[in-house]
Amino acid sequence: MISPQHARTMAAYNRWMNSRVYAACAPIPDAERKRDRGAFFKSIHGTLNHLLFGDRIWLGRFLGADRDDPSGRFYAPRTDAILFDDFEALRTERAWLDGEIVRWADRLTEAWLAADFTWTSGIDGKTRTFPGWLLTTHMFNHQTHHRGQLTTLLSQLGIDPGATDIPWMPGALEGTRAD
Repeated sequence: MISPQHARTMAAYNRWMNSRVYAACAPIPDAERKRDRGAFFKSIHGTLNHLLFGDRIWLGRFLGADRDDPSGRFYAPRTDAILFDDFEALRTERAWLDGEIVRWADRLTEAWLAADFTWTSGIDGKTRTFPGWLLTTHMFNHQTHHRGQLTTLLSQLGIDPGATDIPWMPGALEGTRAD
């Protein structure tokens, strides 16, 4: 089982890496960010949207938010949804959500992580139950997986996002936040 400290570290890493990825993507012309590059979610922009989608879904579930309410902040219709066509709007929402993930992780307890968590998948409609620690691990793993795809797409454009490993995150050794 993971600890609340592990989740806090991963939440800080998620925020730090997203800020780096968005900074690397910002100078790319919009048409280039949206160009189909053969990635799973086609483009850089599509992959950024999918990352937002996944985090909205999981954090919304963890907080008890209604995924199917289009007026809610955690609404996300499908895995390939373009939630924000405008890059700056996407970037703003990403920063807000990263802050929410950090606040959520700050409140995590050993008991929540050990308890069973039941949800119904929007992909296949099946209801599943797993411990909170496993689903928390999945959320952070999902983020890292798709950011890896983004760094590959950026590298193909000649853009170096810099060090992406947790030990290079400011404050990692001291256990402090990377803001």
